[in-house]
Amino acid sequence: MSVNKVILVGNVGRDPEMRYVETRLLATMSLATTERAYTTAAGVQIPERTEWHTIVMWDAAAEMAEKYIRKGTKLFVEGKLRTRVWQDRNAIKRTVTEIYVENFDILSR
Repeated sequence: MSVNKVILVGNVGRDPEMRYVETRLLATMSLATTERAYTTAAGVQIPERTEWHTIVMWDAAAEMAEKYIRKGTKLFVEGKLRTRVWQDRNAIKRTVTEIYVENFDILSR
């Protein structure tokens, strides 16, 4: 058995980019998750750390994103990791890991 499950709570970094792939609506956006800064028991200060994630929504979820999600919106996202590999114009192999959304909630605007 295996599990591919991602749960994120973060802030949208840019308005969703909308497009159609064949007849399906696709929304992509960035989501920032931040770990707070802290000090260890030994007195070592660990700085704040922000990770950026690429979020992918299809069909009805994409329609909701187009209507209600904007830069700065706080989102709860459940989904799965997908990795794509392609070659750019210079024949360089590129890889991107995305979060394919299965469920989401808007926490604030």
